[in-house]
Amino acid sequence: MAEDRAAPRYRVRKPAFIKYGGDKITCTVCDLSLTGASLEVFDAKNAPAKFTLVIPEDGLEIACEVIRRTEFRLGIKFD
Repeated sequence: MAEDRAAPRYRVRKPAFIKYGGDKITCTVCDLSLTGASLEVFDAKNAPAKFTLVIPEDGLEIACEVIRRTEFRLGIKFD
């Protein structure tokens, strides 16, 4: 099967959090590319559609939008 992604993905396991308004949701970055990521979260259905992803280990804060949602996973693209 051909891969239709804009950039290659790299598997990682990095602790992170979703920041929106004054709230935070802890998550784990499962894979990462230049254009987006896959996040593991406890309750994906209640995560906001747009937020800032913070990866403290890398010193990153990236604006994101959810493009795919399952029970415990979010597929996001970077704005």
